[in-house]
Order: sequence, then C-alpha cells, then structure tokens
Amino acid sequence: MGGKKMSLTVKVLLGMVLGILVGLIINLLHLNAAGSFINEYIVNGLFHVTGKLFVNALKMLVVPLVVFSLICGVCGIGDIRLLGRVGGKSFILYLATTAIAIATAILIAVTFNIGSGMDIPTSSNFVVKEAPPLTQVLIDIIPTNPIKAMADGDMLPVIFFSILLGISMLMVGKKAESFIEGAEIANEIMMKMVTIIMTVAPYAVFALIAKAVATLGIEFLSSLAGYVAVLVGALMFHLFVTLMAILKLFSGLNPLTFLKKIRNVQVFAFSTSSSNATIPVTMRTVTQRFGVNNSVASFTVPFGATINMDGTAIMQGVATVFIANVYGIDLTIGQYLTIILFSVLASIGTAGVPGVGLIMLSMVFTQVGLPVEGIGLIMGVDRLMDMIRTAVNVSGDAVVSTIVAKSENKIDLATYNDPDAGIIDHSPVILNK
Repeated sequence: MGGKKMSLTVKVLLGMVLGILVGLIINLLHLNAAGSFINEYIVNGLFHVTGKLFVNALKMLVVPLVVFSLICGVCGIGDIRLLGRVGGKSFILYLATTAIAIATAILIAVTFNIGSGMDIPTSSNFVVKEAPPLTQVLIDIIPTNPIKAMADGDMLPVIFFSILLGISMLMVGKKAESFIEGAEIANEIMMKMVTIIMTVAPYAVFALIAKAVATLGIEFLSSLAGYVAVLVGALMFHLFVTLMAILKLFSGLNPLTFLKKIRNVQVFAFSTSSSNATIPVTMRTVTQRFGVNNSVASFTVPFGATINMDGTAIMQGVATVFIANVYGIDLTIGQYLTIILFSVLASIGTAGVPGVGLIMLSMVFTQVGLPVEGIGLIMGVDRLMDMIRTAVNVSGDAVVSTIVAKSENKIDLATYNDPDAGIIDHSPVILNK
C-alpha cells in the first residue's frame, strides 16, 4: 500500500461521509437558522453553488456524449438487425426488472403493514403536475426539431435521431467514413471531459450531501420511520438480491465484481438525484470498468436512464400501501395488479419528465382510488428517498447493459474481471503530441 494514491471511489465516498457529518452538525446545532451566516453563505452559498456547478457540468456532457456514442455504436455494430436485438433485449429486461421491483416492494410493504394505525395530519398543498398521455409520448419520440430536442435534453427524441443518423451513415458507406471517424474522435474527447469533471467529484459530492442533510436534518424521519425503513429495505433488497440474481442468472458474471465497480456511479446518482445527469459516469464505468463494447453501452445506458425506473417503481409500491393504510383503505389483489401494470406503463409514459416519481405516484393513486393529497405526507422525505432510488435506477441500467453485452459477445471479460481496469489516474493531464 505504501505510497499508493487514494482512488477516486474512496475520495468520493469520503466526500459523502464528511458531507453527512458536516450537514448533521449544522442541522443539529441549528447553525442553519434563516438569515444566519452559515445558512446564507455556506449552506445556500458555497455548498449550493459548488453542487449546482458540478451537476450542470455533468448535464452539459449528456447530449453530446449520447449523440456521438450512439452514432459510433450504430456504426460499430454495422448490422441493423443486431441493433434491433440489442434494443429489444434491453427494452424487455428494463420492463421486467421494473415489474419485479414494484411487485417485491408491495409484498414487503404489505408484510410489514406500514402506516396502519398512524395519525398523521394531512394538511397538504401538493399540486399534481399533469403527465403527458402515452400517445403524446410516442408521437414525441420523433422530434420535429432535433436541435431543439437536444437543447431541451429530451432523451427519447435525441436517441431516435442519433440512431437514425448512425443508420443513414452506415447506408451511405465509404463517403461517410470521415464523418464516422470524426464522431469517434468526438466521442473520445467527450469521455476525456467526463474524466476531467470527475476529478473534482469528491468536493462536489461533499457539498451536495452536506446541503441536503443540513436542510433536511433527521427529525423529519421520525414520524415516517416505518415508511422510510421499509422503502430503504425494499430498495436495498432489489439492488443486492434481485438485480444481482438477474445478473448472475443471465450473464454468469460475478456480482461482487459488479458491486465493487459500480460504487462510483451509485454515489454520483445519490448526490445528483438524476439518472440523466449520471449518464456520462455510467457510460464511462460500463465501457471502461466493465468492458462493455460502446456499440451496446451507447444504446442501453441512455435508454435505461430514460425508461428504467426500478427505484421509482419501488417507491410507488411502498407509498401506495403506506397511504392506503394511513387512510384505512383496503386494496384488493386486482388493485395491486393494476398498480404493477400501471407503474410499468408509466415508466415509459413519463420518461424524461422532471419530478417523475411524484407524477407517476399521483397517476397510480388516481387509478386505484387513493386520495392524491396523501402524497403530501411523504413529500418531506422524498428528496432523500429520491437520492437512494436514483442510485438503484442507475445500477439497473448497468446490470441490463452488462447482460445484453454478454448475450451478444460484446463484453471484454478480462476488463470486467480486472479490479484496476478503467480506474481514473490522478497524474497531471499531459497533452499527447
């Protein structure tokens, strides 16, 4: 160990732990009172700005990274039928894992009977934002203006346009070679930008976590302790048991290796609460740490970040049982099946919509006749729960990417099994001549 530099993963985890400690100290000592120096200049000043800058930097990379890597991916596959297979397999796997996730969550929540006999005041001013109908989502997959879709960060239209562009370049053939080569160079440059931005990650993660904990504190957890405990338990069960069993069953790869290498991505997802913002980190980890070929990862990762909502589905299952028990409403088996089906469909239908978890939850509540204002009960803890479920979502994206790559022989097993493959080197950046 002598003289060995600390890896980025360790630094990021250290930043997260220190962030939690500093946030708790600020909160418990009431240093963040409105108008105080620490509240104005540290929590909502330094921490807020540092965290926001980092999240913006990650989001800045998403669209160009997805566009260039998808073009390279499609051209790298060279076979349109293979692209169809990759798309079909990942779509089925994403929907299946979401269905399993919510079924497991409902089962766990019903077993623990959370929320029954609770007397929580329901003075809520929660307003439901309208989710677009599924028909509109399907129509919007084809962008009328691809540049506008890129500017707005609408991932499904961007994915569609990039795949179509890649297919067209393949069909043009020899004339498009220089264009394909340019896209490959651009993709490499974007990956290098991810590496540069990730070097400041430990400080950004510290700021994001410290602000969240300082603002939320721990006292708000006490009234909803049962809900929080069951939700976290269900999320952890899905991550460590269900997803790892699926990975082992369909790919035969070692789940422990996967869990060690995915930590970075999980911490990024936890601190940003955004699957889309985590795309650059997920993409880098899946290709350079797991050895998944870019032709597969370029499709499965952005597609998963858009439609794969395992964590959100688990939250819906637990929240539905919790609110039903709080209001003393008995749900039938039929209604539970409706929740499972509706959540799976909604995970496609609300793809890319901000605040997607609460929108989907309000849709589920309406469907099974629960009072929508009940969402106000869990909104206090939703920010923290959102962080955890995003970490589960991105883990699901990586699992499906790895399984699909293995099934198509598009994974370098030596890279997957090498613990040091793709670790970020902290030596100074030297320009290659």
